[in-house]
Amino acid sequence: MNLSSQNRQILTVSQLTTRIKSLLEKSFPFVWISGEISNFRVPASGHFYFTLKDSRAQIQAVMFKGQNRLLKFEPEHGRQVLGFGRISLYEPRGSYQIILEHLEPEGVGALQIAFEQLKNRLEAEGLFQDSHKQTLPTLPRQIALITSPTGAVVHDLLTILNRRYPNVQVDIHPVKVQGDAAETQIVEAFDIVAERGRAELVILARGGGALEDLQAFNAEPVARAIFGCPLPVISAIGHETDYTIADFVADLRAPTPSAAAELAVPVKAELTDLIAQYRQGLSRLLGQAIELRTRRLQDLHSRLKDPRRIIQDARIKVDDYTDRLARVFSARLELSRERLARRQDNLGRFSPRQQLSQYKEKLEQYISNLKLYIDIIYNEKASLYREAAARLNTLDPSATLKRGYSITRIRENGKIVMDPERVADGQMLDINVARGTLSARVDKEKQNGQENL
Repeated sequence: MNLSSQNRQILTVSQLTTRIKSLLEKSFPFVWISGEISNFRVPASGHFYFTLKDSRAQIQAVMFKGQNRLLKFEPEHGRQVLGFGRISLYEPRGSYQIILEHLEPEGVGALQIAFEQLKNRLEAEGLFQDSHKQTLPTLPRQIALITSPTGAVVHDLLTILNRRYPNVQVDIHPVKVQGDAAETQIVEAFDIVAERGRAELVILARGGGALEDLQAFNAEPVARAIFGCPLPVISAIGHETDYTIADFVADLRAPTPSAAAELAVPVKAELTDLIAQYRQGLSRLLGQAIELRTRRLQDLHSRLKDPRRIIQDARIKVDDYTDRLARVFSARLELSRERLARRQDNLGRFSPRQQLSQYKEKLEQYISNLKLYIDIIYNEKASLYREAAARLNTLDPSATLKRGYSITRIRENGKIVMDPERVADGQMLDINVARGTLSARVDKEKQNGQENL
């Protein structure tokens, strides 16, 4: 190995990466690859980014939006797939990857996977629930038939419908039942049926075929068109063993198109016979009812009395009731008169004038008694007064003074002199007598008849 500077060919990282990328893309233009999906993600761009791996290695994979929108199934983590694409190198990270143009499940067909995924999703939304199923009309006047205008299916349906009930009108809506335009035409046919509003029942029919041939009836827009249809829908897709998404959404699944015609309308001859049986039964029941009511009428007539006798009996009862009423009325009138007399007597005894006279007599008696009581009380009080006056006169000091007595008071304090020792020599005294007052000065005093000098 020559490491001399003259022979060195120095490459930048970009140059080396570009050469490796060119080499990979030339060596592996397109390859088939098998592996397990891991780290699956879908950014806002809509491209698919994931890792393909096996037990020993892994490779980054990308599938752009233009290619992945054509997939018939939804890739998911852990699914084993088979892909077709070209090897490339992502220069900013220096990692190689595979750009896929096609992807399908490995081991199970893509169409079957797509069928199961759509079926599970619509079932989770409730499109298959029995509560949304509509009841088929017993005898529709017009049927909308959505099917291919050519082939044995439309011929068989019309033949059976006409044989079973010729009066029914069939409005055929021709559509493609296979291919790219089939899905769109079926949805448009349902819109036209709903817009016209003439039909009472819709039959969606197609002959048998492989799973790929029935894809239009496994499409989500068709399923939602059936679910949104305001009319009952019978699905008759393929053979008895064929099941499509349309069968699960429809109000009733017929195993074959011929069976759909038999489920849609009854046999007219059978209806005619049934009506005849009902007519005979109704006539028989009506005859029995008439006969029964005739016997009842005859029985009532036999028990019915002569109207004149009924009137005579009624007259007798009226006379009897009139007599009894007169007696009762007279008795009640007499009783009322007696009650009135008693009440008048009571009213007279309790007359206001009579009561006023009685009250006046009582008042005069009360006044006389009151005067008598006043005189007695006055005399008693006058006697007591005289007695008290005599006693008062006896105790009156002026009376005592009139008998020659006197009352001596000390002028200074007005106290009555009762003890000479309490009077000082020269003290001024006031002496009250019967007709006035005398003034005196103490010069000497006596006590118990003894004079003090």
